Amino acid sequence: MKRNIFSGCLFLLLITLALPVSANKVKIVNFSHVKQLLNTKNDTTYVINFWATWCVPCRTELPYFEKINKIYSNNKFKLVLISLDFPSKIESGLIPFIKANELKAEIWLLDEKDPNTWIDTVNKTWSGAIPATVIYNKNSNQFYEKAFEFEELNSIIKNTIIN
Repeated sequence: MKRNIFSGCLFLLLITLALPVSANKVKIVNFSHVKQLLNTKNDTTYVINFWATWCVPCRTELPYFEKINKIYSNNKFKLVLISLDFPSKIESGLIPFIKANELKAEIWLLDEKDPNTWIDTVNKTWSGAIPATVIYNKNSNQFYEKAFEFEELNSIIKNTIIN
């Protein structure tokens, strides 16, 4: 009996470990979810980064966002990394990238066919190039169409949280 219980628990553990990361790591959304997030105004500072696995500057700055997420995790702070990769590449590209880079932040995959229908809604000055980042709270809304170095990103977020 004990052996059967142990075997059953071991089996469940192995199945859980074998589940694809996509089941609990990547949220596939349409732009209405992003728009709702961008319109949230409360005491939390939000950092929304638009990126893709094929974008070299995006890949370079992702560790900085991960570090920021750890630093400010005890504050009213939320980081969402919004991937612009193709939904058809989630299992072959995005999930392996997340695993290889040990990304812990909340990751959304934006499933929209025509970026021209939503880019201006994020920011009217956005050309559509990535990486692009929105940092906002109820008192501030900043948009950056560029890659960050850690020190600059940290300084902006620190000042946004304080103000």
